[in-house]
Amino acid sequence: MISMLGFSCTVLITWEAALILFLSGLLNGGPAGIIYGFIVVWIGNLSVFSTLSELVSMAPTSGGQYHWVSMLAPASSAKLLSYITGWLTIGGWQGAVASGGYFTGTLFQGLIALTKPEYNPKGWHGTLLYWAVIFFAVFINTVVSKLLPKFEGTVLFLHILGFIVILVPLVVLAPHGKASDVFSVWNNGGGWPTQGLSFFVGLIGNVFAFVGADGAFHMSEEIHNPSVVVPRSIMLSILINGTLGFAMTIALLFCIGDLETVLATKTGYPFMEVFLQATHSVAGAATMAALVTILALSATVGLLASTSRMFWSFARDRGLPGWRTLQKVDPRSKVPLWSIAVTTLIACLLALINIGSAVAFNNVVSISVSGLYTSYLICVCLLLYRRVTGGISEASAISVGLTDSPVLVNTKNTSLIWGPWHISGIIGVLNNIFSCIYLTTILFFSFWPPATPVAPETMNYSSLATGGIIIFGLAYYVVLGRHEWDGPIIEI
Repeated sequence: MISMLGFSCTVLITWEAALILFLSGLLNGGPAGIIYGFIVVWIGNLSVFSTLSELVSMAPTSGGQYHWVSMLAPASSAKLLSYITGWLTIGGWQGAVASGGYFTGTLFQGLIALTKPEYNPKGWHGTLLYWAVIFFAVFINTVVSKLLPKFEGTVLFLHILGFIVILVPLVVLAPHGKASDVFSVWNNGGGWPTQGLSFFVGLIGNVFAFVGADGAFHMSEEIHNPSVVVPRSIMLSILINGTLGFAMTIALLFCIGDLETVLATKTGYPFMEVFLQATHSVAGAATMAALVTILALSATVGLLASTSRMFWSFARDRGLPGWRTLQKVDPRSKVPLWSIAVTTLIACLLALINIGSAVAFNNVVSISVSGLYTSYLICVCLLLYRRVTGGISEASAISVGLTDSPVLVNTKNTSLIWGPWHISGIIGVLNNIFSCIYLTTILFFSFWPPATPVAPETMNYSSLATGGIIIFGLAYYVVLGRHEWDGPIIEI
């Protein structure tokens, strides 16, 4: 339970992401928008993942979303719908790996700029550091893969300790702003027609701070009693990370100091300048920023692990080109080396975009939000359909696997039964409906550019990337996939 909780918390790294990404909300929404937006996103994620946890409790598999779609969707559409869901999930996770590598690599670049003011950051520097981060994640996931659970447990400790180590000097040493400047000041830096529209566009920074919460789903086949352990670890990680992230967000906004200087920082990350203004020490600010960077590096390890397991699972079910190779598991390390290799190769190729344009790169990898949120939305809508039509029944403890039974009860074309994690009655229905509304709203605004007027270099291309994945998946389905894919394969 501790290692899985550590995995869930460190993939999320919400308080660290709140520092890294707060500029997005500052542009659209302002301080008040960041605060209230965080609350909206936190509540939304609690709703979404309590709903998805019902599904992982019913069917704990590495396939996650596409398996659940296969078992929930009507027989006439289950095959194609689950296939597209699989592609969207893989696209979302691949974008998350690329984002993790980019943010961590450029955090290292920011540290150099913080300690060496004469340093002139270049795009290709960030790309090289990005590759170094990805290869470190590969090393942990392959060479020392047996130590991954202990690694995640250690990082959980560092994740919580680091929060205290950064929050205390920030709050004690930095000048404090007025409460009215934090809770009442709004900003529409994107030039949108209304402040409300600007607020919703600015939500995406907070949304990204919670991306990766489903990582534990794709590790379900590597732990004991996943029907209970995975939902508990995910919900507890969202509660812990949300609390820490909210506290850090408020502290940062109260201690932001000279805003113009903060936004003009050469580091690329305003929070580093806030640390510098608070401590009046380059060494102190660098130490605090280095801790955030180390935790971002650790999160990338977890992102690569989840993505490779998703690749492996989809290949095992014959959903990917080259599935015969990608489904192989190394007999010595018991990890899917080929899936890790492909995940790494794609991430490294995507990094080349950053050399030309960091904006273009970030827009492409923002599919981590659109891809994953689309897969979530398909799942929760189908669960709501089954819920209100009475398509899922209660079951005894033995039949849902509370005794660590290896038998997977809920599969396609079977009578569905609830797992041990279940929100029953009208509360469950209302929660399910709210999760559908929240996901639809966030998905809609995830395709919007950050500002107007829109230029080619500031356009949000995540809609193009998402559409490209769907089109490629459909094309492969028509040519080969429909002959090889028949939904998740259940091994008896």
